[in-house]
Amino acid sequence: MTILPVASPNSMRERFLRLNWGIINILVALAAIGVAMHFSVSSGQWTDMPLTHGSRFGVLLVLAILAAMLLDMRFWSFIAYPLYAGALLLLLAVEVAGETRMGATRWLSLGPVSLQPSEFMKIGIVLALARYYHQLDARKLGTILWSIPPFLMIAAPVALVMHQPDLGTAMLILFAGIATMFLAGLSWWIIGTGAALGAAGAVYAYTFLLHDYQRDRVNVFLGLADDPLGAGYHVLQSKIAIGSAGLFGRGFGEGTQAQLDFLPEKHTDFIFTMIVEEFGLMGGALVLGLFGALMWLAVQVSLRARSLFAKLAAASVAATLASYVLINTAMVIGLVPVVGIPLPIISFGGTAMMTLMVGFAIVLSVDLHRS
Repeated sequence: MTILPVASPNSMRERFLRLNWGIINILVALAAIGVAMHFSVSSGQWTDMPLTHGSRFGVLLVLAILAAMLLDMRFWSFIAYPLYAGALLLLLAVEVAGETRMGATRWLSLGPVSLQPSEFMKIGIVLALARYYHQLDARKLGTILWSIPPFLMIAAPVALVMHQPDLGTAMLILFAGIATMFLAGLSWWIIGTGAALGAAGAVYAYTFLLHDYQRDRVNVFLGLADDPLGAGYHVLQSKIAIGSAGLFGRGFGEGTQAQLDFLPEKHTDFIFTMIVEEFGLMGGALVLGLFGALMWLAVQVSLRARSLFAKLAAASVAATLASYVLINTAMVIGLVPVVGIPLPIISFGGTAMMTLMVGFAIVLSVDLHRS
C-alpha cells in the first residue's frame, strides 16, 4: 500500500485549523492552573501576579501559534547554528560585563533590555545538535571522533552557566543536550563512558566548583548535614505541606504552610507543593497527568515527522519539558537537592515560560509542516 504524503496547508485558515489543538489546550490548562495558584498566593486578590502571569502566557501563546503557522523546518534549521553561536557569545559576554543580582552574574543589560542568555541556549543547544545529527552520515554516528563535537557543544555552555553560578539551568542544558544525542542513536558504549566521566565530573564539581550554599544543599540532601533552619528549610516546609494535604487537600486558598508564609518561593520553585497542599494527591496527580499528556503528544509529533532534524527537535523539546517537571517535583519532595528549577507554565516568571513556549512553537511547526 502506498502512503500518500500529507500536503502542507496553504492558506492561513487551513494552517490555523490544522494546528495541534491538543497541545495548545493542555498548555492553556496549565497556564490557567498557574493563574489560579498565583491568585491564591495573592490571598484571593487580582494583583499584578495572576494578571501578569495570564497576560504573559496569552502573548506568548499567540506568538507561538503565529510562528508555527508562518515558519517551517527550513527556518528552524537555518537559525540553529547562528542561535547557538549567538547564545554562546552572549554567555561569554556575561563573564565580562554581566549584571550581578543576589550573588549571581546571569544577566546582560543591553540598554533598557535585560537578557538572561542561558535561556536562549536551552533552545539553541537542541536545534544545533538536531542539525548536526541531521547532516551527519549514519555510518559515523557510533564513532568516538564524531561524538566529540556535540560533547564540546554541550560542555561549553554548561561550564559557563555553572560559573555564573546557575546549577539548575546548567543541568537543564546538559540534560537537553544528552537527550538529543541519545535520541539520535548514540552508541551505548559511548553513553556508558560519558556517564562514568559525568560521575567523576560531579565529584570534582562538588569538591572544587560548587559555591558554599550549593554544597550545603547537597550535604543536606545526602544526609551529611542537618540544617532545618538553613539549607534544609525549604524542603522541610515543603514536606510538611505535602504530607498534611491528604487525598483532596485543605481547599483552595486554605493551605496553612503557603498562606502563612512558612513555605518559601511558593510562587516559583515550590508552587507544586502549594498545589498539593490545597488540592491534595488528586490535584498533584492531575497536574502531572497534564504534563504527561503534553509530553506524549510532543513525542507523537516527533514520530510523525519526516526528517531527522524535525524528529530530534520535537523529541528534544519533550525531553526538556520532562527534565523541568522531573527535577522540580523531585526537588520539592527531597529526592534531589534544591537547584532552583520552576514548574513549567505554572510557576511565575517569564524566562522559563518563554523558553518552553518557543519549544512548543517548534513542535507545532513540526506537526503542521511535516511534509
